[in-house]
Amino acid sequence: MPDLLEHEPVRSLSYPDRRRGPWHARTHEGMKINGQENCPVASEMTCHARFAAQAHHGRVPRKPGKLATLVLAAFLHDDKSGVSGNGEAMDANDSISPPATDAPALPDGRLPAFEPHTLRPFVLGEIHARPFRPVATPRIVLHYAFTCDAEQARADRLWLAERCASQGGPSPDEGMRSHAFAFGAGLLRWEQHAEFITYTWDGPAAAMAPFGGVPGSHPFGSGFRAPGPLLSAVRLDLLPSGADDLQVVERHFDPASLSAFQADGEAAIAATDFRQDGDGMTRILVLNRSMNENQAGAFVQRLLEIETYRTLALLGLPVAIRLAPEIGRIERDLVEITAHIQDTSGLEPNRALLEKLSSLAADLEAGAAASAYRFGASRAYYEIVKARLQAIAESPLPGHMGMSAFLTRRLAPAMRTCQAMEDRQANLSRKLARATTLLRTRVDVDLEQQNRNLLESMNRRARLQLRLQQTVEGLSVAAISYYIVGLIGYLAKAAKDAGLPMLEPAVATGVSVPVVLLVIWHTIRRIRAHHAEGDDGH
Repeated sequence: MPDLLEHEPVRSLSYPDRRRGPWHARTHEGMKINGQENCPVASEMTCHARFAAQAHHGRVPRKPGKLATLVLAAFLHDDKSGVSGNGEAMDANDSISPPATDAPALPDGRLPAFEPHTLRPFVLGEIHARPFRPVATPRIVLHYAFTCDAEQARADRLWLAERCASQGGPSPDEGMRSHAFAFGAGLLRWEQHAEFITYTWDGPAAAMAPFGGVPGSHPFGSGFRAPGPLLSAVRLDLLPSGADDLQVVERHFDPASLSAFQADGEAAIAATDFRQDGDGMTRILVLNRSMNENQAGAFVQRLLEIETYRTLALLGLPVAIRLAPEIGRIERDLVEITAHIQDTSGLEPNRALLEKLSSLAADLEAGAAASAYRFGASRAYYEIVKARLQAIAESPLPGHMGMSAFLTRRLAPAMRTCQAMEDRQANLSRKLARATTLLRTRVDVDLEQQNRNLLESMNRRARLQLRLQQTVEGLSVAAISYYIVGLIGYLAKAAKDAGLPMLEPAVATGVSVPVVLLVIWHTIRRIRAHHAEGDDGH
């Protein structure tokens, strides 16, 4: 097709892809035009599409034919039938306009700015909240963790801002959860967590011997304000390795609880006995063999986190120990109550047992609500400890226990105790619920029986009252008739004495008796019927 495809050879072109958008580019490599590997028949439309792409990007062929122009129009107007938007066939001389768009015009190289989610800065900044900082060798690291509530955390942030200003450094921005600034000859780092705050300071070592004097420029002097109760305190000495590393390790720690291991292959040796010195600090010794500053900083931070989080994880153990006697008492009382349920009958005895069960359930739920957060936090902290232990890639020194083995032997039983106590609470809650449901069913049945007996008694009383009423009505007919007949007798006597033509008073009185009885009886029936109709209407 030389009459249609006379243009310069092209190695890589883009054309609109209708499946993925009107102007999405797709590239075909190695296709040449005008005798140099012309397109096959199956790719003819692809060749025409190149004209559309070139026209869109300002590279129009020199001599396009009519067919190429029509293909170009079809692509630019996104019309598969090759007609214009108004349904008329397009001619080669028709002008072609680019597709309209609602996007605002932006300078070259700029992207539009959209309204961000309110939590977007927080979630994006969280991954950079606590970065590993390079640590040179030799170095002394002092690390403190303090528990605090929300009010104490706000007060500590204000105090930290004042401390930073006094040192001539920047203050932490509102919402920041970590901050670092130079203090003395070292660097002080502040981190705020969910329920605790940490202060970490690293400075130059005064001597190459482990656990020598602490530099006087550290920030934890008389001017330091603790945000809350102290939970964890660590002193870590990072020193260069020597020929007698094992002797140094064994000389400074208790062999009964010594944990010594190599990290990152044989790049460093770390040792601790998890005991506190005279200052209440847990001592950790790191002998650097071949780690650079970045590796050393990451390794030191992981060791500090292991000590901090394993202490936090153990906070659930005292709670489990405190709850154990109470859980045991509730279990014993439940066994006793369920035994009485089998032998107890009657509404009042069952109601008394139900009150006891409700009291046990209230005691159990109070303990479960108070310990749920602590047990859940202990599980989370324990998972962090295991993740940090896996990250340091330790290998134990010959003849010594590694940190993973030591903590697994000490920490794992405590975590299992907390889990067992939580499981006992859940199982006991289900048992109490079943026993309460059973007893409440029996109480409901007894109440229904009592209500049925009460209704039957009320029905009997209603029938008796009806019979009494009918008797009274009969007597009332006789009484009313007696008085009316007496009045008729008086009227008959008065008429006789007045000389009126009347029957004898006795005869008149006797004749009026059946008539008066019939009228009074009929009147009372009408009144009863009228009252009955009124009751049915309501």
